[in-house]
Amino acid sequence: MAIPPHPAPVPVPAPEPDVSVGSLTTGRLRLRPVRDSDLDAVTRLWTDPDVRRHLGGPVIESVVRIRRRRVVGAPGVHAVVRTEDGVVLGLVTVEPGARDGETELSYQFLPEHWGRGYAREAVGAVLAEILEGTPSVVAVTQEENHRSRRLLEAVGLEYAESFVEWDAHQVLYRRGRA
Repeated sequence: MAIPPHPAPVPVPAPEPDVSVGSLTTGRLRLRPVRDSDLDAVTRLWTDPDVRRHLGGPVIESVVRIRRRRVVGAPGVHAVVRTEDGVVLGLVTVEPGARDGETELSYQFLPEHWGRGYAREAVGAVLAEILEGTPSVVAVTQEENHRSRRLLEAVGLEYAESFVEWDAHQVLYRRGRA
């Protein structure tokens, strides 16, 4: 009786880095998965002309309906909630491997909460957390979005490159593990 040859070893892909933040608390904020009760605020983020000025404009109703069904509990999508009163201020999203294999960080906040440091606090906390599990993080914003660019620089990301995407001049910022 012949002994069958050993099968060739099958390469096992490296596991995706763990860049989830689960629930994260800062001095004034809690970041957690999106809940059904957050959908009104989240829908405003997608449809508010000021929020969407540098994001391609307000999202159309049919797309909003689809997004509402998919965002609750979605991995990497975090509602930013003010701890003192439970108000949803915005979203911070973490997408592993989104841009040329690098983890991409993005955010949106409702206009009535701009200028109070909430975005800087939330984005900075998420950045610190995810850098523990991935070698680098990138963020992209439109070149003309000076507020967003200042925020990215304030949390330690550095300008890496400029390019055109979605018919607009974009800038990519990057930060690696220290």
